[in-house]
Amino acid sequence: MIASVSGEVAVRRPGEVVIETAGGIGYRLAVSAGTLASVPGVGGEASLHSHLIMRDDGMHLFGFASGSERELFLMLIGVQSVGPKVALAVLSGGAPRELLNAIASGDSARFQAVPGIGKRTAERIIVELRERVAGVVSDEITITRTSDDPLTIAREGLMGLGFEPAEADGLLDGAEGDTPEDLIAAALKAAR
Repeated sequence: MIASVSGEVAVRRPGEVVIETAGGIGYRLAVSAGTLASVPGVGGEASLHSHLIMRDDGMHLFGFASGSERELFLMLIGVQSVGPKVALAVLSGGAPRELLNAIASGDSARFQAVPGIGKRTAERIIVELRERVAGVVSDEITITRTSDDPLTIAREGLMGLGFEPAEADGLLDGAEGDTPEDLIAAALKAAR
């Protein structure tokens, strides 16, 4: 599998980039709007995480500015009725952290705004991915745990999702819940 592509940008247009590697091979990668914004203009050097999907009609390479964007893409294409093109459209709707927040807080309207996603698919994304997103948060909490206090664990979990310490404190101020997971869910809901 092709895990990353680095080289000179040969083509940069909405939805795709072509990166020419040192061997003279140009790789066309389908990208989200966020990734496209991070790619320099033609002639610049770029390095993208990638994922290759092989189908009967050919091989399709997808590029991502960050590993977290690629991981979210993989989660999305694992949901029934969400293919790679729809997953890229979802990723174009915001940063991975914002999309994870929308999943964790059950914000189906955020996903219904994406072309190609109706109410059922938006709800399916949330139902199928909410536990996996919570699992990611739980894993990060376990790794960084310095206290058994649910509020402290929730704060560390939010910081693991990319929130600054002051942001995490503000979101948890007034959040209700007895477990770190409940506190994180309440904080993410308030972040919308």
